[in-house]
Amino acid sequence: MLAQAQRRAGHRVVVAPTLSAPEEGEHFLASLAGSDIEVEPLSVPRRSYLREAALIRGLCRTRNVSIVHTHGYRSDIVGGHVGRSEGIPIVTTVHGFTGGGWKNRAYEAFDRLAFRRFDAVVAVSPVMAKSLRAAGVPQRILHVVPNALSPHAAPMTRADARRALKIPDGARVAGWVGRVSREKGVDVFIDAIASLTDPSVRAVILGDGPERLAEEARARALAPSRVFWPGVVPEAARYLAAFDLFVLSSRTEGMPMVLLEAMDACVPIVATRVGGIPDMLSPEQAVLVPPNDPPALAAAIDAALADPAASAERARAAQRRQRDEFSVGPWSERYERIYRDLLAARPPRRSRA
Repeated sequence: MLAQAQRRAGHRVVVAPTLSAPEEGEHFLASLAGSDIEVEPLSVPRRSYLREAALIRGLCRTRNVSIVHTHGYRSDIVGGHVGRSEGIPIVTTVHGFTGGGWKNRAYEAFDRLAFRRFDAVVAVSPVMAKSLRAAGVPQRILHVVPNALSPHAAPMTRADARRALKIPDGARVAGWVGRVSREKGVDVFIDAIASLTDPSVRAVILGDGPERLAEEARARALAPSRVFWPGVVPEAARYLAAFDLFVLSSRTEGMPMVLLEAMDACVPIVATRVGGIPDMLSPEQAVLVPPNDPPALAAAIDAALADPAASAERARAAQRRQRDEFSVGPWSERYERIYRDLLAARPPRRSRA
């Protein structure tokens, strides 16, 4: 989305995703197909950091790159190092931290240390900026730029979306969309659904991830015939009209794009009160509950489905807020201003092509 917005603004954009297997990045690359953005996949084996750095350095030199913008700890560390060594301003966007096992936590701790050497560190929410400042990132390089939602393919009608997902017309559906991993809390969602006393409520989970097999087994054991798994659905936002309620059960978040999509789709929302979510949604726009609390989540789902009029009013308020505050134009302009300020502070570089 950022690449496309900057290209529309007249800039040359090169997107260089690191791919360690042929199937990686398939949907991301498809989203850029047909655009005039230059895409240069970096095909490197896992842990081939020197090879990756050499490829990025070659791109910087042959394309006369003015700004290096990284996303995620691998590109922050490798791409950030290359940009710095080449004398190019380096920018990162911090989308959130997932925690998890000791190895991932160690990577994230190393990433926080690397941020201190960036020229600009963009947090997607005020709470994220506060945590980065506490981790030692200098205030002078911190920027808060909340995520935005770009125009996307027209949504399906409720009937078409339910037909595509094989949901019975009369079913009341709580929908969940995301990566099936621990930090996203799909287990909390399944536990909440299993505890509902109304057997007519169904759960639909769109997505895949490392915890899927375990969570499918959990659903079969706790809520047989009540949880449906269509898996990965391209352009999942188009299907949100199939849901009576959108549920986000994450244990940790930055500023989730899927929540902006649910707001735009005018689907009633129940979400956990983590990360930047309270900055996105007020109690007048969604029901917010504590994380890692299946009974609280179940009670919120039950109450939202029991009062569809109130839920619909909150959904309309959330949709208005998304369109007023989280649109692409102002968001893209804030990034461009960061880039221009960094370039203005440095002398022009000569091409090394």
